[in-house]
Amino acid sequence: MKFLILIMSVSILSSCDSKQKIDLLVYNATIYTVDSNFSKAEAIAVDKGKIVAVGNSKVLQNEFDAKEKIDAQGKFIFPGFMDAHSHFLDYGLGLNQADLVGTISWDDVLTRVKKFSDDNKEGWIMGNGWDQNDWPVKNFPTNEKLSELFPDRPVILSRIDGHAAIANDKALELAGVKAGDKLEGGEVEVKNRKLTGILIDNATGLVYSKVPKPTTAQLTDALLDAQKNCFAAGLTTVSDCGLDYSMALLIDSLQKKNELKMKMYVMLTDSKRDYDFLFKNGKIKTDRLNVRAFKLFADGALGSRGACLLKPYSDKPGWSGFLLSSPQHFDSCAKIIAEHGFQMCTHAIGDSGNRTMLEIYAKYLKGKNDQRWRIEHAQVVNKDDFHYFADYNIIPSVQPTHATSDMYWAGDRLGQERLKYAYANKELMNENGWIPLGTDFPVEDISPIKTFYAAVFRQDAKGFPAGGFEMENALTREEAIRGMTIWAAKANFEEHEKGSLEKGKFADFVMTDTDLLKADEKDILSTKVLLTFVNGEKVFERK
Repeated sequence: MKFLILIMSVSILSSCDSKQKIDLLVYNATIYTVDSNFSKAEAIAVDKGKIVAVGNSKVLQNEFDAKEKIDAQGKFIFPGFMDAHSHFLDYGLGLNQADLVGTISWDDVLTRVKKFSDDNKEGWIMGNGWDQNDWPVKNFPTNEKLSELFPDRPVILSRIDGHAAIANDKALELAGVKAGDKLEGGEVEVKNRKLTGILIDNATGLVYSKVPKPTTAQLTDALLDAQKNCFAAGLTTVSDCGLDYSMALLIDSLQKKNELKMKMYVMLTDSKRDYDFLFKNGKIKTDRLNVRAFKLFADGALGSRGACLLKPYSDKPGWSGFLLSSPQHFDSCAKIIAEHGFQMCTHAIGDSGNRTMLEIYAKYLKGKNDQRWRIEHAQVVNKDDFHYFADYNIIPSVQPTHATSDMYWAGDRLGQERLKYAYANKELMNENGWIPLGTDFPVEDISPIKTFYAAVFRQDAKGFPAGGFEMENALTREEAIRGMTIWAAKANFEEHEKGSLEKGKFADFVMTDTDLLKADEKDILSTKVLLTFVNGEKVFERK
């Protein structure tokens, strides 16, 4: 009998020893792997930042001995959500500016700015997020009251889309802006031969160039503040569209010190110094940072009537918007980007802006390819131009919440015929069979749950409109999840390392309390992110 007990004890010990030791095991979950079959699993095993197995709970519990074990108690796990188009740094910086999102009138803006100034008594006053389309009077405001409130302190307040701003007289004076000033790709608004303070597209740079640059400490704080909120929203990778190479180097240094844990796909700006840097040094690729793209701007935004249209705006006869640079400039950029093997990503909103860029892309891509050049937004596309996306494998990178924000007034700008081919997410997806999704935050909310909701149900957070906006362009639930995970990864050349929960990939995943694939529509927006993991490290836990 003693011999038998000894044999059993040795057997149990050897069984424990035979288990593979790992860092983390999460089990009793509903896991959407987002692999090629969109298969489901119950458990995920992680070691040294990567996934070592995905499968059945009992099987993985028998196979692995984990330092940390998490019983998911039936909750839902998805690959870490990715935002294919955002302005992560700007969002972080904006957290320390006057918040003008959701203002209901110009007077409301002034009230918020005055309160902000009382709490921040020195230097420039900056704010962001106003949208005249949300106000009873939908015309651009003028700056008389702003200048009266702040006669000696410069103020500039950005419109929600970042393509227009209003400045007070002091800021205009410091920038040397005068009535009658002309510039390519921008407008200094004048009424009755007097500056109104409204600056559109490139004209905003006249004033912003005079604002003191943030210090390294302020930039660092902005990145870390943005990271905290994004992790809480379930984001594990963001694409920051248009940064200077020096910012990319700062991001890299913070990531290497393990202070900045957010993964970032950084597009550099359309500037000689950024071209020179990347062409000389080559792509930057680490586990957390990927720099291989350039961000250009074809035109402005629809809300500020800076988007370049083929025919005039329906609500402003004779005005068709404008390109922000000449076609020759975009052509020369495409040529050198193609020659050096980098990715070109261009903001294009209007049907003329899109056509201009699609034709230039076609010239250098020369048919089917895997260069993954992107059109950011692809918001209004002429019905005769959709084929370019498939013919040249051009990626339409879209933001579903733009449709549900703009739907209240987009028809006024475009008329019903053009509106049919605007925000056409499904039609664009069908061109290549896949589409990456983002938010353009801080233009829209950072929430990937709202992205999912807008993509699938084509409604805003108020549930408007009943039945959805242009539902022929809604995505399925599976397509929306893919757009926020594996397709976003593919748009960044990262589909082999993230975007799905498969063996060998980085352990970036989120746990939610709601099954996005099956929950009732009414329950989606109340979804809570419970846990967020990046490289197997818990970076957020809901308390």
